[in-house]
Amino acid sequence: MGSRSRLILTCCLAGLLMTGCAGKGQAHDKTAETQQGVASYYSDRFQGRTTASGEPFDQQALTAAHPTLPFGTKVVVTREDNGREVEVLINDRGPYAKGRIIDLSKRAAKALGMLKRGTVPVEISFVR
Repeated sequence: MGSRSRLILTCCLAGLLMTGCAGKGQAHDKTAETQQGVASYYSDRFQGRTTASGEPFDQQALTAAHPTLPFGTKVVVTREDNGREVEVLINDRGPYAKGRIIDLSKRAAKALGMLKRGTVPVEISFVR
């Protein structure tokens, strides 16, 4: 599949996600402006590696990986059990662990207070 085809497919999938018609395994509210699930964060070993968007991963940047949202999309991630939130920029693909909806940079995870726990329940709100 060529890069143009992948881009079109990614945009279509993002459109489905935002309209609440994505495949099972991804929970959405009725307004399709939020997504709920489990967040995790990248380990230190990814520091400096190239992300799917082509930029180097910086664990001190407020960035995240999402399976379908277009690169450059901004989302607010709210930790459901304590209300802490952080705005991140999608610049990578993932997470690849079943049941997770977003992988955060270490700085974003710290903002949510999840470094010791590793995974937490979150809600993602799409920034317009």
